[in-house]
Amino acid sequence: MKNEPGRLLITGGSGFLGARLVELALAQGWDVVATCHSRRPQTPGVRWETLDLRNAAATRRLVEQVTPDVVIHTAYRQEGPDMMAIIGEGSAAVAQGAFAVQARLIHLSSDVVFDGERIGRYTETDEPQPVTTYGAAKALSERLVAAAHPGALIVRTSLIYGGPDRPGRHERFVLDVLDGRAEAVFFTDELRCPIEVGDLAAALLELATIDRSGIVHVAGSDVVSRYEFACLVARAFGRDPSGLCGGLSPAAPRRPRNCALDSQVAQRMLTTRLRGVREVLG
Repeated sequence: MKNEPGRLLITGGSGFLGARLVELALAQGWDVVATCHSRRPQTPGVRWETLDLRNAAATRRLVEQVTPDVVIHTAYRQEGPDMMAIIGEGSAAVAQGAFAVQARLIHLSSDVVFDGERIGRYTETDEPQPVTTYGAAKALSERLVAAAHPGALIVRTSLIYGGPDRPGRHERFVLDVLDGRAEAVFFTDELRCPIEVGDLAAALLELATIDRSGIVHVAGSDVVSRYEFACLVARAFGRDPSGLCGGLSPAAPRRPRNCALDSQVAQRMLTTRLRGVREVLG
């Protein structure tokens, strides 16, 4: 069963994914409320609220005061001393607030909840076994969200990129390396399923109207290495990829190598096509 657009709360609305969600949600007729941590955008038609996920009580209170029909929780921090509190306890507080007002909740998680040691793609039934601090924080958030809001939909995704028209940090880093502003070895044995930010945003908004709970994987259809992804980015921006260095990932610190996600369940539900990175950047 699909529901009509209503009031939508987007946490992390000033971020890369959040900003695209705000843009598409407005075009679809949602009543959009979005949160930011410090930089408050001036987006016509959007009500902006400042949110610090480290303050659990204030987070729950904000969600309850907004009284959304749907919450899409994208806000996170990838590193730093507050990462676990923001991703773990902060996500739990969002879930508690959403449950209190009976709002549908979509919580963004990551492919790095897996250890990356299997052959083939991970499905929704595979158990998380994180090997990085960030992966552990995301795995914790999944457990806390599911406990606080049993009807929540947990969406695991992969590297989010924007392409030549809307480059994200992954593309900008590749260009920095090519221009000599940064140095890096792009791993040939670290596999991901990159997804274009507009495809992910469209899929999330479609999932917001579908009564579904549990876990679902939403990632691009192509499995590529970090090195192949960097080469695709270089060519898409009209650059020579021969200046990029490929190599094996280090033994320490340990990184998840194969984080390929099986997104067949999501693709069967969605009209949004989860395009592969070779198609988008090719």
